[in-house]
Amino acid sequence: MRILTITVNPALDKSTRVQKLAPEKKLRCEEPTYEPGGGGINVSRAIKKLGGESCAWYLSGGAAGERIGQLLQAEGVSYRKFECANWTRESLMVLETATGDQYRFGMPGPHIAEHEWRQLIDALEALEKTPEFVVASGSISPGVPDDFYAQLAAIAVRKGFKLVVDTSGEALIKSAGEGIFLLKPNLNELAALAGKEYINAQEQEALARKVIGEGKSQALVVSLGPRGAMLATKDGFQYVTPPTVKQESAVGAGDSMVGGMVLKLTQGWAWPEVIRYGVATGTATTMTPGSELCRLQDVEEIYGWIKDRS
Repeated sequence: MRILTITVNPALDKSTRVQKLAPEKKLRCEEPTYEPGGGGINVSRAIKKLGGESCAWYLSGGAAGERIGQLLQAEGVSYRKFECANWTRESLMVLETATGDQYRFGMPGPHIAEHEWRQLIDALEALEKTPEFVVASGSISPGVPDDFYAQLAAIAVRKGFKLVVDTSGEALIKSAGEGIFLLKPNLNELAALAGKEYINAQEQEALARKVIGEGKSQALVVSLGPRGAMLATKDGFQYVTPPTVKQESAVGAGDSMVGGMVLKLTQGWAWPEVIRYGVATGTATTMTPGSELCRLQDVEEIYGWIKDRS
């Protein structure tokens, strides 16, 4: 397997609809939809939808963790679960049909013991066949150290795989350095990586150049929200703006973008097309309801639109 994803804080995503939210009343919801979620898991799901293959590693606890495995199997996604004592979290997304507003309730992850999260480290170290890419994505659960992704980066240096990290907070700051191939921060996270409290549009290129020059990552893909994304490498910058689409849900859009980019990197695409395809994949995901990810036809159509205007 050329692509491996790692998720230390997966989630069983539940989405439903209700006519109108109101306090202190019994709200009659529609039948819920369940989907496997969490950063790396969504990356693997997107790769599968795009016609690629990967293996999703995740910490699994209780019935929610088991259900994630069943759902991944149903989608044809290869996976390997690592058991933990406490139950995997669930998340809830509710669409208020009267207004079209979406409410997202994210639960904290379970407490993870040291011997549990170390299973992932040890298994990665023990791999006989090294993957080309390892994507470590998402938040970290309580009990998992802030330098978890930095520990993966140290293994990347020793074993020679390309490590992609998409996280936030201290886990992002501590991961940056030798062994990181690609980081995907937003503008606020880019500022933090560069040691600043805030950023304005005029500074983003200078700060990205600083991060790369300090060896914190070989490449950066900076999320710019509706304005698309900025690619920064030692060779310069590229901006990609998506078309305006009817958005249903932003859940999983960033993960899908990472999945699309990594898949095309394994297929030998050059950076300019990789970032265009990644933006197309993320944009396509916003067109689907709930926790559903991208649809291949939408991705191809949006990618064509972006390419024609580049």
